Amino acid sequence: MEEKSPRTRRSFTDEFKRDAVAMVLDDGNKIVDVAERLGVGEGTLGNWVRQARVDRGERAGVSTTERQELVELRRENARLRMERDLLKRATAFWVKESGQ
Repeated sequence: MEEKSPRTRRSFTDEFKRDAVAMVLDDGNKIVDVAERLGVGEGTLGNWVRQARVDRGERAGVSTTERQELVELRRENARLRMERDLLKRATAFWVKESGQ
């Protein structure tokens, strides 16, 4: 039996994605045709087109900008929680130490 090698994930530049989406939305080509022509999965291109429609305001959803802001806010929130917890532990330590 032959071992399968782990599948590598392809990455595409933002420019490539923009051009592919433009071929669908602006030029009126079908996702299936563009995906085949560019060698990209239909589902992948469909996701890019869906997100582009959200970003253009043609469809409801979370825009790319909002998604980036949400990621940053969650990261900051986690950092602030860690700082708060550290300050709580330090305060409890100093209260305990000063009581002896």
